[in-house]
Amino acid sequence: MDIRQVSYDHPDAVKLNDRVQLEYAERYELPEDEDGDVTPLDASMFRPPHGLYLIAYDALGTPVATGGWRSQDENDEGYADGDAELKRMYVIPEARGQGLSRTILAALEEDARAAGRVRMVLETGIKQPEAIALYASSGYAPCTKFGHYRDYDDSRCYAKPLRP
Repeated sequence: MDIRQVSYDHPDAVKLNDRVQLEYAERYELPEDEDGDVTPLDASMFRPPHGLYLIAYDALGTPVATGGWRSQDENDEGYADGDAELKRMYVIPEARGQGLSRTILAALEEDARAAGRVRMVLETGIKQPEAIALYASSGYAPCTKFGHYRDYDDSRCYAKPLRP
């Protein structure tokens, strides 16, 4: 796999984001005209040193996986100073089971740690059991809810210290 740093608005990132939105809509049985995740995001949020966005490409140059992190500090949405928030972790169905999500997750954690972030946080939903299993097996523990979906019953939040 070839993992590249790209901008959040890169054409391949947009394509993968469209695919993950369709999957969210399907899993959460949303109306056709409703996106799965409406968290406000902007490409500037993922620019180093305040964030990073990665895409994994297969041997044919096809984008198959993505993930990013963005800086967060204490605010009224429940974040804490020094947080790095995972966003848009996704592997296309045809490429699942190859360890791509773990590889991207590890790279994002390493980069956030190097940028001085102290805790990686994420929000996912109960209809994404594969994601919950990945994060639990990677050292993430449930935490106080935060972010755009903090008041939703289907939402689950997790955190992992980035420093010993």
